[in-house]
Amino acid sequence: MLSRLLSFWLFGSWFLCSGPIRAESLPPHSLADTLYLQESNGQHLSETYRYCTEPFSAPLSARHADSLWQAGKFRAGPWHRTLNLGFVHHRLWLRLVVQNTLPESRRFLWSVYNYTDSATLYCRRQGETEFRQVAAASSQVPAAERVFPARSLCLPFVLAGGEAAELYLRIDYHAGALYMPTDVTTTEDFLAWEVNYVFHKRWIWLVGFYLSSALFNLVLFAFLRDRVHIWYVLYVVCTTIFLLMEDGLDALLLPTGPYQLLWDVGQFNFMLLAAACGIRIMQLFLRLRAGWPRLHQAGNVLVALALVFVGTYFLLYPAAVRSHSTGTGLLLLNGGRELLLAAIFTYGWVVLLAALLTKRRRRLAAYYSLTYFFFFTGFILFWLNHIGLTNLHLMQPNTLAWGLFFELLVLSALLTGRFRHTLRQNEQLRIKQLRQRNAQGARLIAAQEEEREQLARELHDALGPNLAALHLAWQGRAVQQAIASSPEAAAAGRHTELLLRHLRDEVRTFSHAVLPAELGLGGLAESIGALAELLNIYGSPTVRTFCDQGLDQLPQPLQTAAYRIAAELLNNAVRHANATEVQVQLLRLPTTLQILVEDNGAGFKSNSHGAGIGLRGVHARAEYLRGQVHIDSTQKGTCIVVHLPYS
Repeated sequence: MLSRLLSFWLFGSWFLCSGPIRAESLPPHSLADTLYLQESNGQHLSETYRYCTEPFSAPLSARHADSLWQAGKFRAGPWHRTLNLGFVHHRLWLRLVVQNTLPESRRFLWSVYNYTDSATLYCRRQGETEFRQVAAASSQVPAAERVFPARSLCLPFVLAGGEAAELYLRIDYHAGALYMPTDVTTTEDFLAWEVNYVFHKRWIWLVGFYLSSALFNLVLFAFLRDRVHIWYVLYVVCTTIFLLMEDGLDALLLPTGPYQLLWDVGQFNFMLLAAACGIRIMQLFLRLRAGWPRLHQAGNVLVALALVFVGTYFLLYPAAVRSHSTGTGLLLLNGGRELLLAAIFTYGWVVLLAALLTKRRRRLAAYYSLTYFFFFTGFILFWLNHIGLTNLHLMQPNTLAWGLFFELLVLSALLTGRFRHTLRQNEQLRIKQLRQRNAQGARLIAAQEEEREQLARELHDALGPNLAALHLAWQGRAVQQAIASSPEAAAAGRHTELLLRHLRDEVRTFSHAVLPAELGLGGLAESIGALAELLNIYGSPTVRTFCDQGLDQLPQPLQTAAYRIAAELLNNAVRHANATEVQVQLLRLPTTLQILVEDNGAGFKSNSHGAGIGLRGVHARAEYLRGQVHIDSTQKGTCIVVHLPYS
């Protein structure tokens, strides 16, 4: 499919470029001397007008133009085609003889449907010897400020019934693309055409499509933060501005300030900016930075040159217009823009060919080549008309607008696919990060268990026996005889023995709390009850437990984790809360296991709940099982609730 499209484009380019369409190459036709004006003029203006070009430094008067006519300097334009002189920097004179065929006096409009720096209309009626200026207008101001408010540049003149007149239209245009679609008709006929213009030329839904695609990519950027969507939006904005300026719709839509700013930047410079944005889209879509760093760097240089050129053009163009006597400045500016545009589009094809020749990027390059083909085909036809090599108009409003439409249609589909691919990559990355976090949590829990086991072993195997030996030694005959020597010593001895016994019991209790026994054969509920009974042996605080039925049917890893969490929270309450009562509840909810440990102790500050090793372990276990921990601590007590999902 792609190869067929490329073959078609190559053939079309050869066909268009092999024989430039000129007025001289057309067969001769019979030219009329006078345009007979009616309510609606069906006669093409090219059948009657003559044109002449001269340097901008030549005199501005209609008398000078008439002398050129007398000297035979005027010639006919292309038959039934728009006058397209291409890349020239000259003033244009149009000569037309008209006659009002209507019985009453009517106002007519000579309209120019392209941007013009200035246009002046001169008229010499029957019986007059001198030309008079009847209208002047400039596209440098929006429609509301013109002599006739319209998107095109309209120059009105009035003819009485049956009256004839000789007209000269002087046009000054300095942008280097002298393309002059023009017409003469009545005011009523012109307005009737303009009312339906945006519908007839399909501008309403074309611009709607452009803007909707830009908004769609803004939404994609909000989700992914992928810069390609921002460059896409800028590309659409610049190209849309260029197309609106091409048909004069900006004169109707914009106020004076923004309108003049756009034209100070220059219409074709917006196409240059759009091409620069297209380079950035291509670089990001094809991932040039990783695959072809030199091509990526060359593209960055072209983008930078385009931005510098537009800024330079913005600053130097007014001065170049004022010094148009030589035309060198205008020629350099406009010629530089055309060369830069050619370089950018050449770079695009070089990148695509390089990518197509690489197996790893061939598929991406084939997809993107399709979008590039549509826009490039529309642009090349438009550009050939722009520089005067052709005068071919296949579509309305122009081939560039439709090329952009099909390019955005395909490119939107490709970027949507890129969006879905990026979502899949992000999902895989999140899964990988979750697995890494789970692995880290498992390592933390294992390290904590190992540390607790070592501490409990030291308490049980080292400190416990030493305390037992000390207690036995204290009960020896020699110590007891020494204590019995006086009542005071006997009282101190009994107190010391009680302390030793209490200390031995505390060490035993602490070792069991640090490393609780594994789940018994009875399951989670029985193990929690046994742990509470062990702690209740030594008095305060009193531990009460409540376990729902069916806890033992839960998955074994969940039971083990729940037991560890409950034991840790119970240990914290016994050791640190200074509470008299501690309540432990394990509730089996439809989708989660709820562990609640509540005491009536002193509580702790909420901003320090994660500082202890024990609570950090509780959080790690809960996160490992995708659970949640809620802590509510006041001076009247603490309530900690842990939710562990199991379905």
